[in-house]
Amino acid sequence: MMARAGLTTERVVAAAADLADTVGFEHLTIAALARGFGVKDASLYAHVRGLSDLSTRVAIRSGLDLSERIADALAGRAGREALLAFAHAYRGFALAHPGRYAATQLELDPEVFDEHPALRRNLTCTYALLQGYGLSEPALTDAGRVLRSTFHGFVTLELAGGFRHSRDVEDTWANALEALHVMLSNWPEGQDR
Repeated sequence: MMARAGLTTERVVAAAADLADTVGFEHLTIAALARGFGVKDASLYAHVRGLSDLSTRVAIRSGLDLSERIADALAGRAGREALLAFAHAYRGFALAHPGRYAATQLELDPEVFDEHPALRRNLTCTYALLQGYGLSEPALTDAGRVLRSTFHGFVTLELAGGFRHSRDVEDTWANALEALHVMLSNWPEGQDR
């Protein structure tokens, strides 16, 4: 049987990520994955401990992929150019890989970040982007939250078909990024309470 000879943890996780993009991360199951390989569910348990372990592995793989795309997009850029590159890499990943993107939102145990420090790369990239606007703490955290909320909110609504108005979504996205650039360039000082 092709199953036992050809299955590896890497192949199982890669296939799960593909399946998540097709059916949705929330609909990922061991049974559906096993069917895709033409094997019994039990064959996959030699490679993953169960659905929770599989979901975590997909989240790690997806988070690393997204981080790498953002870091590559940011390389050599600062200010508005960096903001646009970051935003387009983020949105492009989410639209091309909706299941993987949903996996990046999974809350992971702190030990996972210790085992995979590259997962913190998104935070490092976000801070580098914002430091290019001259921001420092606590503005870095506040602005980072605004960026994440904007990007995540936009792509989540877009993926769910939430932008039905006749206005071109690309125009709205471009204007949102310009508004973010203006906001970051004029971040308020001394607003702590």
